[in-house]
Amino acid sequence: MQYRVLGRTNLKASLISFGSGGHSRMGQSTGKSEAQSRDVVRKALDLNINLIDSSEMYGTEELVGQAVQAAGISRSELIFSSKAGLYQDKRLKTAAELEQSLIGSLKRLKTDYLDIYHLHAVRPDDYAYAVSELVPAMEKFRQSGKIRFIGITEGFSSDPSHQMLRKAVQDDFWDVMMVGFNLLNQSARDRVLVPAQAKNVGILDMFAVRKALISSQNLASRLKSLGERGQVDLDRFNLEAPLSDLLCESDCGSLTELAYRFCAGEPGIHSVLCGTGNPDHLAMNAKDILHGALPEKVRQQLMSLFQAVDSISGD
Repeated sequence: MQYRVLGRTNLKASLISFGSGGHSRMGQSTGKSEAQSRDVVRKALDLNINLIDSSEMYGTEELVGQAVQAAGISRSELIFSSKAGLYQDKRLKTAAELEQSLIGSLKRLKTDYLDIYHLHAVRPDDYAYAVSELVPAMEKFRQSGKIRFIGITEGFSSDPSHQMLRKAVQDDFWDVMMVGFNLLNQSARDRVLVPAQAKNVGILDMFAVRKALISSQNLASRLKSLGERGQVDLDRFNLEAPLSDLLCESDCGSLTELAYRFCAGEPGIHSVLCGTGNPDHLAMNAKDILHGALPEKVRQQLMSLFQAVDSISGD
């Protein structure tokens, strides 16, 4: 496994991090047993993945905590990241309710502290409330030792142009940001990643691979939609086998490998999230990422092809 320093946190995070959410939610959304879901966490640990991300909203924190406890790995060797939603009973949470969310996450994950605690999928219109009401509470959590670093994540599917994070990156209290970035939508590069690098903010990349990038058919469908919006030039693509030329040039065996390696080689990204309910799938994704960054010529071509896209997440 390769490791990178996660910005100003100075945490050494594995290049691939394990996400317990996504469509699969460790297999819980696809009919896997709890034991099978715990096995995926164990596989992540066996691969020397040390950053495990969860959320109170996924319903998987307890399974993560059980799997890590059973593995017997020292807490100091792991980076636990979790997240709290802003809403409760269809209204914005109070600081006291946020503290209860944190206490619940700690209990389910079977730990005394979180390395990173994020506000989850913050909407642009809710950002001011988060700053005024919840960030002070998170600073208190840090002072009490319940968390080490403060993070924020965007709702990439509903905010593919990064309106919220464009605000957040101007502030100085975010140690870590979870950003939607993939080869289809690279708009975070200039809007979030470059200013985040200037502040030495740790970046976790989500949505590196979603539905659009798991098959040529899915990708062709998204390309046609983007072409209709004027965000890509369809004359530059072979819609029968999209990006097949770049797969050959980069010696990638699949679109997913191309996508993961593109994200892993992006300046400013420290760790790429992968969520799955299949241990073999996780191992393959780790192998793909560890092949290294794409050839610079291929990277530049992908940047050129998708430079105007900021309207989809790839989900």
